[in-house]
Amino acid sequence: MRNRAEVAVFVTRRGDGEVLLLHRSPEHGGYWHVVAGGVEPGETVAGAAERELREETGLVAEVGPGFAVVEYVDPRTKEAADPASLPESEVVEIAVTCFLVTAPQDWAPELDWEHDRHRWCPADEASDLLRWPGTARALREFLTLEPR
Repeated sequence: MRNRAEVAVFVTRRGDGEVLLLHRSPEHGGYWHVVAGGVEPGETVAGAAERELREETGLVAEVGPGFAVVEYVDPRTKEAADPASLPESEVVEIAVTCFLVTAPQDWAPELDWEHDRHRWCPADEASDLLRWPGTARALREFLTLEPR
């Protein structure tokens, strides 16, 4: 099994509770996701989350406590995988530490080169649109749509 560390940042707006989703451009997968990315060597997960937030949206903010989920990826398709369905050597396990940030009501993201559009939507809708099941579950838990 191969391991990777990543972060996900759920951005909500003060006052309305909507969640920011970013659409990855077609050359980067063409799917809806939250602010996310890898942890660089020597970087803390909180530092990676703050860096990714700034790089992908322009928002400068401190993240609070996070919690981790695990995503399994089938490297042949880069889709979520059931680890029991793959040979042990093929499973990629991604430890994703998730964080929540509240943006000012009037803030608008400045997208980076990886994304081609964004949208704000209710948490339940955002959760349904996310590609990765562990990250979607974490979003629901953070926003108390279901208990931890």
